[in-house]
Amino acid sequence: MENIIVIGAGAAGLMAACLLARAGKSVTVLEARNRTGGRIHTITDAAFSSIELGAEFVHGDLPVTLALLDEAGIGYKHAGGEMWHYKDGRFFAEDEQVEGWDKLMDNLKKLKHDTSISSFLEEYFPDEKYQPLKKSVLGFVAGYDTADPGNASTFALREEWQNEDYSAQHRVDGGYCRIINYLVDEIKASGGNIHLNSPVKAVEWTGNPVKVITLYGDTYEADKVLIALSLGVLQLPADNQERIIFQPEITIHHDALQQIGFGAIIKILLRFDEVFWQQAGGQDMTDMGFLFSDEKIPTWWTQAPGHEPLLTGWLGGGPARELEHATEEELFEMALTSLSNIYGISIADLKHKLIAHYVVNWTADLYSRGSYAYDTVTSEAARAVLNLPVQHTLYFAGEYLYQGPSMGTVEAALTSGKNASKSILTDLQ
Repeated sequence: MENIIVIGAGAAGLMAACLLARAGKSVTVLEARNRTGGRIHTITDAAFSSIELGAEFVHGDLPVTLALLDEAGIGYKHAGGEMWHYKDGRFFAEDEQVEGWDKLMDNLKKLKHDTSISSFLEEYFPDEKYQPLKKSVLGFVAGYDTADPGNASTFALREEWQNEDYSAQHRVDGGYCRIINYLVDEIKASGGNIHLNSPVKAVEWTGNPVKVITLYGDTYEADKVLIALSLGVLQLPADNQERIIFQPEITIHHDALQQIGFGAIIKILLRFDEVFWQQAGGQDMTDMGFLFSDEKIPTWWTQAPGHEPLLTGWLGGGPARELEHATEEELFEMALTSLSNIYGISIADLKHKLIAHYVVNWTADLYSRGSYAYDTVTSEAARAVLNLPVQHTLYFAGEYLYQGPSMGTVEAALTSGKNASKSILTDLQ
């Protein structure tokens, strides 16, 4: 029986491990954290019930995710509500379109050569009257895609904007952790092993078997190794003491990893004693799903269509990267200040209403080092390298390897894990 080691117990690694174990292979998963799931992290808290510190939404009717939910007997429900904005002291609905939006979409359709979204906007919208449009687009790219607009591919954003159905959002009943738990149970039922608290330090891969050595000196041997780590970890520079050492080095693949974008994110969850945001500024915002602003924590969402007194704050892209080393208290105060400015409620009163809170700085997390991947102009060529195994011995899996508008999602991770397992099984025939 062939031995396969999977490094990383996020969605991609567990999906691959599950399929490989079901195929009768001897599978060992090594995970650095004290839990499985990676950037999926559902917790159950007395004040919050079940909440998502990481991935939260199923972004559309995505085939692999929904098929896995159906297979596991896990339900899901519609998520989302009305889009609102707060600017210059007033609230207004999403349907108030910023000037130049139609021209933006027309120019995107006509674009023949890829470039960064920043360069595209500067070339096609240089006039001062388009400043609100550019600010809106750049804010969306940083917030939703958690991307650096100076690197983000315009072609990829065009595909995303043309294909994403923002009305077809779902939440998993009981949280995304149920998918993770199902995969873990399936791996174990098929004879696979999962070792937590096992950060990998080195991979010696030219011999047979391959040797995978953990930070604590444990050595595991395998015929094939699947690397299913966060792109942020894999992009660590050669002189970083915390990077995984490959012996010999895989220079071409390491260079390719640098060609794909990886974002930054800070997520803040605040549970209050009442839903105070539904009648703000004289507006009926009972069905508000998302609120966009120019505050330090600019994006907020509710549990719509539910009416739980929970607000989630979101800061992405460059501004989140700049706050990588901020303390939880500093980020918490920043969130309260943002809400105070939006709703005209003092910070003291907000604290009085507050029941519980969580601050999650994924960019500061040692085993994620950021949010999720985004396409650059060079990503497609990089994926062509990374989707091929290294001498039919080392394989890669992760949401950053997905080709299409769902890049960076759980769907992308599951799909990549599925594809990697097929590649390994093909090579073992």
